Amino acid sequence: MSSLLENIDAESIILAPGESVVFASPSVETFNVIKDSRLQNESLLQLVRAVRRSAKAQEATMELPRGPLGDGTHDLLVRVIPIGDDGLICILIFDDSEMHRLDSIRRDFVANISHELKTPIGALSILSEAVLGAADDPEAIANFANKMQVEAKRLSDLVQEIINLSRLQDADPLKNAQDVNLTDVVKEAIDQSRLSAEKRHIEIVFSDQVSALIKGDARQIEMAISNLIENAINYSPENTRVGVAVKHNEGLVEVSVTDQGIGIPEKDLERIFERFYRVDPARSRATGGTGLGLSIVKHVATNHGGDVLVWSVEGAGSTFTIRFPDSTHARVAGEK
Repeated sequence: MSSLLENIDAESIILAPGESVVFASPSVETFNVIKDSRLQNESLLQLVRAVRRSAKAQEATMELPRGPLGDGTHDLLVRVIPIGDDGLICILIFDDSEMHRLDSIRRDFVANISHELKTPIGALSILSEAVLGAADDPEAIANFANKMQVEAKRLSDLVQEIINLSRLQDADPLKNAQDVNLTDVVKEAIDQSRLSAEKRHIEIVFSDQVSALIKGDARQIEMAISNLIENAINYSPENTRVGVAVKHNEGLVEVSVTDQGIGIPEKDLERIFERFYRVDPARSRATGGTGLGLSIVKHVATNHGGDVLVWSVEGAGSTFTIRFPDSTHARVAGEK
């Protein structure tokens, strides 16, 4: 039976009488429906009981949280089937989350991208006309050419961020989740930001005394942490510090990035994770900001069953904290 279920394009659980789990496919753990070898989700239990009463297969759609935090969900089609006369029940779980995500992406993408691409493309068009009009003025041509390079880089960065965001929304990091050593990922993200920090004489301080494991995609997590560190550097005065910390907190792992920068106005705190939202458009243009960095951070956290918090005071700096379910603690509890 287990060999058969492993070749079906669905996650599966087999229950014995009394609802104890006798088989579960490896990826079922991402749905958080089993604890101590028993089914713990009330909606699933009700469906199983209905099948036991009727002795007929039934199915239902369910929305389960991706983790203990945030608003990310799994959209599931669940089919419950009685097996033979021994009281065994087979649960097949089909995850439709990716299809729903893709539908949402298609709707939002066209509306957002058409507006955001207009600015750098329009600037390049105007600058090219200016170059043609200054054919006899080498100094003006050089000036316009430099500005065109700036706009071309801004356009390139924007397209790359859009690609990154689309990839994040397309891929479910919990579907083929791996153990991720969060401390190693943070060190890699810091190394990627060393050069930009040194250029502005900003010290990155990190204490790596905590070892932490989470389930997910190391590349996505590194991207999110890198975005937070780069933001902290870009919005901090020279000769300041950016602090990065990893800690355990009641079954969660938290990565905090703290700066001594300009801070965020209270009225903007609720909107900073929206795509293309910029607190200070002029400062964003100066630092090369695309308005997508924090949106990427939010998506990574949500897709891993976590969330992201922000504390900020104008003139005093900001602290961004990404929280993930702690795989280290979960593993120890399971081993006991």
